[in-house]
Amino acid sequence: MAQKYVYFFGNGQADGRADMKNLLGGKGANLAEMTSIGLPVPPGFTISTEVCTEFYKNDRTHPASLAAEVSANLNRVEQLMGKKFGDAQNPLLLSVRSGARASMPGMMDTVLNLGLNDTTVKGIIAQSGDERFAYDAYRRFVQMYADVVLGMKKEVLDHLLEQKKEERDVYMDTDLSASDWKELVVQYKAAIKAELGINFPEDPQEQLWGAVNAVFGSWMNQRAITYRKLNNIPADWGTAVNVQAMVFGNMGNDCATGVAFTRDPSTGENYFYGEFLVNAQGEDVVAGIRTPQPINRAKNKDVDLPSMEEVMPECYQQLVRIREILEQHYKDMQDIEFTIETGVLYMLQTRNGKRTAPAAIKIAVDMVHQGLIDKKTAVLRVVPSQLDQLLHPTLDPHAKKTVIAKGLPASPGAVSGEVVFCSDEAEAEAKTGRKVILVRIETSPEDIHGMHAAQGILTARGGMTSHAAVVARGMGKCCVAGCGDIKVDYAAESFTALNGVVVKKGELITLDGSKGEVMLGVVPTVSVQLTGDFAMLMSWVDEFRTMKVRANADTPHDAKVAREFGAEGIGLCRTEHMFFDAERIAAVREMILSDDLEERQHALDKILPMQMGDFMGIFREMKGLPVTIRLLDPPLHEFLPQTEKDIDDLAKTMRVPVKTLRYKVEYLHEFNPMLGHRGCRLGITFPEIYDMQVRAIMTAACELVKNEGFSIVPEIMIPLVATVKELSVLKQNAVTICEEVIAAYGVKMEYLIGTMIELPRAALTADEIATEAEFFSFGTNDLTQTTFGLSRDDAGKFLPFYMDNGIIAEDPFVTLDQAGVGQLVKIACERGRSTRPNIKLGICGEHGGDPASVIFCHKAGLDYASCSPFRVPIARLAAAHAALM
Repeated sequence: MAQKYVYFFGNGQADGRADMKNLLGGKGANLAEMTSIGLPVPPGFTISTEVCTEFYKNDRTHPASLAAEVSANLNRVEQLMGKKFGDAQNPLLLSVRSGARASMPGMMDTVLNLGLNDTTVKGIIAQSGDERFAYDAYRRFVQMYADVVLGMKKEVLDHLLEQKKEERDVYMDTDLSASDWKELVVQYKAAIKAELGINFPEDPQEQLWGAVNAVFGSWMNQRAITYRKLNNIPADWGTAVNVQAMVFGNMGNDCATGVAFTRDPSTGENYFYGEFLVNAQGEDVVAGIRTPQPINRAKNKDVDLPSMEEVMPECYQQLVRIREILEQHYKDMQDIEFTIETGVLYMLQTRNGKRTAPAAIKIAVDMVHQGLIDKKTAVLRVVPSQLDQLLHPTLDPHAKKTVIAKGLPASPGAVSGEVVFCSDEAEAEAKTGRKVILVRIETSPEDIHGMHAAQGILTARGGMTSHAAVVARGMGKCCVAGCGDIKVDYAAESFTALNGVVVKKGELITLDGSKGEVMLGVVPTVSVQLTGDFAMLMSWVDEFRTMKVRANADTPHDAKVAREFGAEGIGLCRTEHMFFDAERIAAVREMILSDDLEERQHALDKILPMQMGDFMGIFREMKGLPVTIRLLDPPLHEFLPQTEKDIDDLAKTMRVPVKTLRYKVEYLHEFNPMLGHRGCRLGITFPEIYDMQVRAIMTAACELVKNEGFSIVPEIMIPLVATVKELSVLKQNAVTICEEVIAAYGVKMEYLIGTMIELPRAALTADEIATEAEFFSFGTNDLTQTTFGLSRDDAGKFLPFYMDNGIIAEDPFVTLDQAGVGQLVKIACERGRSTRPNIKLGICGEHGGDPASVIFCHKAGLDYASCSPFRVPIARLAAAHAALM
């Protein structure tokens, strides 16, 4: 039996189902599902993703049996529609759309009105009785086909259209007549011949296969590749192709097209939210050429444009019923597309709608309360990385601000940056560390890289469902769309607001994506308050997760923030960060410049009370939760100046000869400091440094236990251990100090001494090291560097090239390399526990806040992950996902 490549849907019958997204793509699977549950869907068929795989495997050719399958299914569509594809008198027109298993809005190609030529257009006139509609559809088809299939620059035909409107002295496309469109079709074809040297194809079958090939080809266009990279979508998934009978929203004033969300995708409010246009086709709604109208009155009382509820009340009520059916069926917020042809409503798409982080949380919590989903589903429905949108400041409500324009609040958040007008420039500037706001008349899929690089996006055109709005919400970017108050001038690299204020490239503005406001300059922000639905969701998260989450924090303030975000301890306190404080760096430098132990000890005695105060502050904030403190790790030269001027200035301040200081700097210089005299190696050669730090830790803890009633178990971590002997020597020194301090205070106190596993040798000999270590904390930043032989500071020069060319899938400093570094972590866990079954295991590198890495840590059996305070909720949610998978 030949393999099936084509799946039919129509008239309540479908070969596919919603759970066949891998084969049919999201669009195809949901068209089949909507058909099966009785919704009005124009008939069609889906060419599976397997064909896309074969297409690229076999030099862009199809399986031999595909043509016959397509022909047979096209015949079924013709029978249902009572029309024939390519027929002169009663022609069937088709749409050809992409549909990957993961939603990729606007990233791939679509062709509408396919099947039109100089003969069939007359049949469309006979069917509709409307010559203007027929030629409008024809010119749209030629425009789209030239761009998508023939690869012609859009600007050429767009220019002809704008020229025609100028000739007729009209602004809107809808103001052009039938003869105008007819003339444009001729001009378009002539331009195609002149630009490409080929005739526009008149054969409908040639048109169909050209469009199918173009959709498959668009899977590998640059914007699709960029989108996949940003959203971790594998290239080998491929796309399906959906071929469907055309229904027309542009046949007259009883026709319309629209996009809607069953709940507000920006806030999550249970409110039917969407836009439509009378006498239009689908691309008109998202392109921003015409201002869309709201679908209902409830929240649009101040909008001048009439709503669909008023203009087409019967269709609106039918759409409301379909909204309820879809939410009950899919049990999630849906993003739908619809067309109304001569008063008859058709559904063209449904998919789980993209939403902001606040919306995702509210929708999940509300649906639990409504009985649509359970708490487990609610937790799994919120993507951990989405929470990053919530964990950043918003505008200070009391700050002064100069609002110069107001648009639509397309994607929430508040950002400031320098204005740029080009996506390439946004990307280039962002790479240098500058924060930019991308300002466009309207965005298109070609802007995806600039939108990703920018802090926020401002567009002059487009609605709440425009490309800019949908993509920005998906990325978690702040966006103000449809800001008609500004006029953008690309040539002058500036925009002008209604009040005459001119903002030039490089000048600072602030966007409030929650209110749609554009402000001059930088407006101060305030920290977010995580309460209500967020708190409810996170309480469910903590019910399900089994792995604990700590924070990396070096100050009492950081520790306080970490607790507020739900941290269950500190997994990494970097003591060297305390040394850089302006008040104590002098004492640190005095210690480094000392010629003998006595001088060094004198300097350390100055540092001791400072360190003790730091630790007391952190212990107080953590209120008895575990705190892991890493002893000094970086090489000593990092605390000394490097430039001649700084060396001269320091010599004067410290009253030492410049020559002496310069000699010390040169003496401490290392060719590869990452692998040099640092970590436990410093503790071995200068034990008095670690002794001072251990004394400060234990004194702080004993003070609080004795005088403030705290219950503290300090965790002292010795870094960069490669051999068990290093740890044995340093542990014995530390135990001596600990017991001495405990005895002096007369208190009972437990403490743990462990190590960071950040060298491959340490991981491989973890069974030996565990004879001394009471806990392991995986320092995956350095473990990644030493496993790959990479310098994190230099790898940025070539790692992007590696990822772009498929040598590695992800940056190993962002997401843990499970095949290499991850195996070392697993080995260390297994061998460590074989020696000490109750050994505590955690991770404290940057990977502790990466969702995929947290899930790996859960599977590897770690007790906790530690990350930056603002990523604690992300790690908590990822840990819950891991437990529920």
